[in-house]
Amino acid sequence: MKPKIKDILRRVKNRQAARLLPSLIYLAIRILYATMRIRIISAEVPQAFHLRGEGTIIVFWHSRLLMSHFAYKGRGAHALVSSHEDGEIIANVFKLFNIKLVRGSSSRKGTKALIQLVRLARNNCDLGITPDGPRGPAETVKPGVAQLARMTGRPVVPLAFSCSKCKRFRSWDRFLLPYPFSSGVFIWGEPLYYQAGEELEAFRLRIEHALRETTLRADELAGQ
Repeated sequence: MKPKIKDILRRVKNRQAARLLPSLIYLAIRILYATMRIRIISAEVPQAFHLRGEGTIIVFWHSRLLMSHFAYKGRGAHALVSSHEDGEIIANVFKLFNIKLVRGSSSRKGTKALIQLVRLARNNCDLGITPDGPRGPAETVKPGVAQLARMTGRPVVPLAFSCSKCKRFRSWDRFLLPYPFSSGVFIWGEPLYYQAGEELEAFRLRIEHALRETTLRADELAGQ
């Protein structure tokens, strides 16, 4: 059976909308950020690595990723984004912010992504990872980040964002959307290194605890 003209037109419109949507999201994020009063705490932590030309593994919760790139002042980062269809829009938005991509997750193309991340880390590239993504559990660090840091010797640096007024969605991660004209705060945590002989699970828990504490501090300073 030949496809109907209406079906063909609908598919064309859907493809056009898919191409246009990342640009609209990018513009909306830019405008939203411009209305906010932002402060960055402990910016000297990542800056020290930037000045020495040393790469880091930056971790932040999936619920806080919307504004995360604004805190980054380095020479260029690579972000791990799910290769699932759900991650396609996020990937295209990241591209507009000049963030390079590594596609994969713990459940899909994970080994290939890990190999690429190891290579980038050993070349002193900064990596951005949501360690509870792409589908949770929320605020639980998966082993991949700890494994990456152990294999490369690169530090894991927690990053948290919060704001005075926001919308929390009913998604698995309770995604945070700042309101326009709210006050926002970024906090960089202290770098975490894998210690020789340390159990991988113990290191994973240290990362999880540090990121939770950094996020809690951001929420408190923002008045959440």
